[in-house]
Amino acid sequence: MQFLLAVEGAVAQGLLWAILALGSYITFRLLNFTDMTVDGSFTTGACVTAICIANGIPPIIALLISFVAGGLAGGITGFLHNKLEIPEVLAGILTQISLYSINLRILGRANQQLLQYDTIFKQVQRLFASIGLELSSDRIAIVIGLFFVILVILVLYWFFGTEIGSMIRATGNNEAMVRALGQNTEHTKFIALIIANSCIAIAGSLVGMYQGAADVGMGAGAIVIGLASIVIGEVILRRVVAFGSKMIAVVVGSVIYRIIVALVLQLGLSTNDLKLITALIVALALFLPNAVSKHNAKKARELAAKESQNA
Repeated sequence: MQFLLAVEGAVAQGLLWAILALGSYITFRLLNFTDMTVDGSFTTGACVTAICIANGIPPIIALLISFVAGGLAGGITGFLHNKLEIPEVLAGILTQISLYSINLRILGRANQQLLQYDTIFKQVQRLFASIGLELSSDRIAIVIGLFFVILVILVLYWFFGTEIGSMIRATGNNEAMVRALGQNTEHTKFIALIIANSCIAIAGSLVGMYQGAADVGMGAGAIVIGLASIVIGEVILRRVVAFGSKMIAVVVGSVIYRIIVALVLQLGLSTNDLKLITALIVALALFLPNAVSKHNAKKARELAAKESQNA
């Protein structure tokens, strides 16, 4: 029973963090831009939501404000990279470092508790209770996570099918070609960074409400978790080629990552080892596909050599 509860909680967290993974997918895969803003914008989403709710702003409005705040964070990275010509990795790191101080300013302290305040999770739980369904907090998180994941995927699928969305994808594939067509790649990068970090801030907002607190250090390692979700999803569903299916693969990767972490913790490992576990998972997910491909290629060469000798 304890194992099943752990898996249920892992699925809930996986769905909420999947929105962060989708935001990271936009920059890392579609735009081919190494955005290090993630840790900061994720925390910004949680901090903005927490301080808004603590000041009496409805949770859904707080969520929308965090969406805008995340977009501003992405816009800062875009400005540093495009206008000041700072390398993309360094631009993201500078924004990430700056956001730590900004998040402290927003909260006015190191953390803000939300357990005593009304959140989206409590509102949805009351809604289900009113129709006679008493759901646990994890099951409520699964329902809310599924709703927002589906919403984000649908919006992103529509947007990246538009002209500007297609231009962003083209910029990631071949920036020189897009420039040769007379398009401004600075604009496409700027828009993609805003959209990606807006999604990441939504994830931070939802995770903060789910955990019942916002902390200025809660985003540490978020970029690695996002990357782990992308890589695991791509490995598990490597034959998937359609854009919509790839986004679903990212969500699946996020859930699988959380289940793996839950299983490892059930075996008795300390929560202090989570970062190490994450690094090992990413390393294995990156290594195994290459190892399998090399092994298959070697077998194919050996088979071809035998056939040529027999001939």
